[in-house]
Amino acid sequence: MGNPERMAVLFSGTLFIGMLVLIEVGRRVGARRLANDPEGARTGVSAVEGSLFGLLGLLLAFTFSGANNRFDARRQLITQEANNIGTAWLRLDILPAEAQPELRDLFRRYLDSRLETYRKLPDLAAAEEELGRSIALQGEIWRKAVDAVKAGPPGPSGSLLLNSLNSMFDIVTSRTAAARTHPPSIIYLMLAALALAAALLAGFGMAGAKTRSWVHVIGFAAVLSLTVYVILDLEFPRLGLIRVDSFDLSLVELRESMK
Repeated sequence: MGNPERMAVLFSGTLFIGMLVLIEVGRRVGARRLANDPEGARTGVSAVEGSLFGLLGLLLAFTFSGANNRFDARRQLITQEANNIGTAWLRLDILPAEAQPELRDLFRRYLDSRLETYRKLPDLAAAEEELGRSIALQGEIWRKAVDAVKAGPPGPSGSLLLNSLNSMFDIVTSRTAAARTHPPSIIYLMLAALALAAALLAGFGMAGAKTRSWVHVIGFAAVLSLTVYVILDLEFPRLGLIRVDSFDLSLVELRESMK
């Protein structure tokens, strides 16, 4: 898989150039139609334009809204992971004193690994390797915690710690799944196709002018391609201009408190 940020720039840039080309093609086709049939060249075009631009606007709105919702969900999952790790850390006090130091050291290593997983992006291979280390540490933490609970006095306190560990481990799966959840590629292809079709019709509508209005031509193509770029950037908030890195501060602060 290539760098998603590079792909977003390439996709949006190609869309921008394609729209400029199709605006010019539409303008020339429209000028030829006007020359051959001045009265009927625009008949029925308004209905087609309205339908297509409405569909384009609707698809843009839904795609943008979905990307923004996923962005917010990823931010919330970071906070939730910090809360889950913090709760499990506090509940280590339940264990016998002799069992705590080793588990606390494992917790520190685990949180370091979780932070390092996302710091290694956009190197996806390195991030996946670090995620594997985090999962291996999960198994080690679980085994040590179960042994410590068995060795401690009987009672419900041990289950409180194990439940906290379950939540701490489960959130990793949720964050990983959220990071990999994106709309099907066909959605973006359809969005690009509608944008190009809209550019063709926009150029057709400009055919009556004697000179090109570059402000409208470039502005129309730039606004649509930039909107598509922002949508793609929201889908990969660790790689582009829109980022969730600042929310890692809650995990960093938690790590600093683990003295």
